[in-house]
Amino acid sequence: MKDSLYIAWRYVAYHRVKTAILITAITFMLFLPLALRTLVAACERQLMARAASTPLIVGAKGSSLDLAIDTLYFEPKPVDPITMAELQRVERSGMARAVPIFTRFQARGRVIAGTTLDYFEFRNLVIDNGRQITRLGDCVLGATAAERLDLGPGDHLLSSPEDLFNLAGTFPLKMHVAGVLARSHTPDDHAVFVDIKTAWIIAGLGHGHQDLQTVDDPDVLLRRDGRDYTANAKLLHYNEITEENIDSFHFHGDVSEFPITAVLVIPRDKKSEDLLRGRYQSIGEPCQILRPAHVIRDLTATVFKVEGMLNSAFVLTGGAATMLIGLVVMLSLRLRHREVQTMFKLGCSRWKTAELLISELLIIATASLLLTGLAVTLTTMYVDQILRRVIL
Repeated sequence: MKDSLYIAWRYVAYHRVKTAILITAITFMLFLPLALRTLVAACERQLMARAASTPLIVGAKGSSLDLAIDTLYFEPKPVDPITMAELQRVERSGMARAVPIFTRFQARGRVIAGTTLDYFEFRNLVIDNGRQITRLGDCVLGATAAERLDLGPGDHLLSSPEDLFNLAGTFPLKMHVAGVLARSHTPDDHAVFVDIKTAWIIAGLGHGHQDLQTVDDPDVLLRRDGRDYTANAKLLHYNEITEENIDSFHFHGDVSEFPITAVLVIPRDKKSEDLLRGRYQSIGEPCQILRPAHVIRDLTATVFKVEGMLNSAFVLTGGAATMLIGLVVMLSLRLRHREVQTMFKLGCSRWKTAELLISELLIIATASLLLTGLAVTLTTMYVDQILRRVIL
C-alpha cells in the first residue's frame, strides 16, 4: 500500500494543475454549506444578544419588526412617531425606567440617535476620546462612525436635510463633536448620538435667532407691542449652537407632544414587566409594547428557513459537482488507457492497478478535507470580525 501511495503521490504532484482544480472544487463543495451554517449561527447570536439586552420597547402600532430593527440596530424603517407623553406615561407608572430614542435624521449617511444620558448607562457605553454630551449641539460618535467620517473631538458634523428640494424645510444643524465612544462591537458603533433636545432642534421644533430686543431693522422687525415682537423671514436663525448664542435657543409648544421614535423600557422586575405589558393590550391603545427578543427570534426562524432552502440548493449543486468530478475521473481513465495497459505488461494485477487509482483519489480527497477543515476553523475563529465588517 505504501508503494501505491508513493506512486499516486508522484502522479498527482506531476499533474499539479489537474490536481489543484479537483481539490479546489471538492473543497468549495464541502466548505460553502458549513460556512453558511457558521455565519448564520453567529449572526443569530449577535442579533439575539442585542435584543435580549433590551427588555421592552414602546412604539407606534404597526410592524413590530420594523420598530425593533429601527430602535435596536439604527436601520431607518417607516415607523410612525409617538410623543414624549408615552415616555412620561411609563415613568409615572413607577414600574420602570424609560429612555427615549429619536432616529428620524441622518448625518452623512449615519443615523442621528437622539436620546438621553441614561442610554449610555443602559448600553454600558463609555467615552474613549473627548467628553460626553454636556450641552445643546453636542454629539458623540460611535467608533466606526468616527473612523468612516474621519472625525474626532473638536470637529463639526452637519446634519443632512430630509428633502433637498423643500426650501421651506428645516436647516441642517452644525453639531460639535464632543467625543468618540469606545468600540462596543454593536450597532452603537455606527451611530451619531445627540441629546434628545438637539434632535428636536434639527426637526425644527426649537431654534435660536437674533435677540429681537436688539433688532432695529424695520425690514426684519415688523411689529413691537410691549414684550411681544413680530419678525419676518429675514430674522437671522442660527444653524450652529455656540456659547454666545445658546441662550437664544428655545422651543415652541408642549414638550409632551414632541415626537420620538420609541421608548426603551427597563422594568424593575418581572412583575412590573407583566403589568406594563398588560396596560398596552386594550383595543383602542394607539401604541404597542413588545419584547424585542421574541420579535428577533421570529426573524431568525425565517432566516433558518431560507438557510434550509440554500442547503437544499447546495445538496443539489454538490450532487451535480460530484457527478462532474466522476465524469472527469472516468474520462481521465479513458485517456490513461495506454498507461494502464503498460502497468499490466509490467506485471501489475488488476487489484494493484485499482489500488493505484484509488490512492490517487484518496490523496485528493484527504487534501480537500484538510483544506475544508482549515477553512471552517478559520471562519469559526474570525466569524465575529467577518460579520462586523460585512453586516454590522
